[in-house]
Amino acid sequence: MGFTGEGPVLEGAFVRLEPLGHHHAAGLAEAAEERRDSYGFTWVPGRDAFAAYVDGQLGRAADGTVVPYAQVDPATGRVIGATAFLDPRPWPSGEGLSAVEIGYTWLAASAQGTGVNAESKYLLFRHAFESWEVARVDLKSDARNARSRAAIASVGASFEGVLRNHARSWAPGEDGRLRDSAVFSIIATEWPERRAALEERLAGIRERRASGGAPRGASRTRS
Repeated sequence: MGFTGEGPVLEGAFVRLEPLGHHHAAGLAEAAEERRDSYGFTWVPGRDAFAAYVDGQLGRAADGTVVPYAQVDPATGRVIGATAFLDPRPWPSGEGLSAVEIGYTWLAASAQGTGVNAESKYLLFRHAFESWEVARVDLKSDARNARSRAAIASVGASFEGVLRNHARSWAPGEDGRLRDSAVFSIIATEWPERRAALEERLAGIRERRASGGAPRGASRTRS
C-alpha cells in the first residue's frame, strides 16, 4: 500500500506545511541560496534545478511513494524549505499504514535554529500517529552528520543504530558512493509522551518570541 492523494495543509505557529506544487519552485530556489554551507550531507538542488526537483517529487507522489511538502513561514508566506513523508509500509493485512519515514528535509539558513524544525516534526508526527494511526515513524541521517542526529534526537526520536553502506551519499566529492545511515524512530506507544514534551518545548519558544527573546533550544536540521 502506498500513499493516496496529497497530504493536507498542516499549520503551526512557526511553519505551515503546504502540499508541494510547481508554484513553490521559485521560493525554494531562493531559500536554498541564502547560504549553502549547512547542506554538506543533505540533498538540496542548486538554483536552476528546482523545477526538476518539484517534478521529481510530484512524480513520486503520483506513484504513491512520497507525500512532499513545502515549508512556509505563516507570517510572511515565504517558502523556507521542504520536507516529506516517504516509504509507506502497510499493516500485514495490507490495509492502512503501519509505518512511514520523514525525510527529504532541509531549511533555509535563516529558518534554522528558530523552532521551525521542531514544529514541523511535531505536525508531521501528529498527522502520522493520529490521522494515519501508524505504529512507527522513521527518521534517517548520514551517520557522520552530528548536527542532524542531534536535531532528530531533540524532537524525541530514539536512536536505533547504523545501517552500513545503506544509501547514496550526498556529501561533496562522494558521487557514486554509499553512506552509513543513522536510524531513529518514534513508535505509537511513545507518542503521547513525545507529543507532550514537544508541545511544552514549542510553548516555551512562543513565550520567548513574545517577550523578544531568542528561541533557545530550537535545533538546526541537516538530515
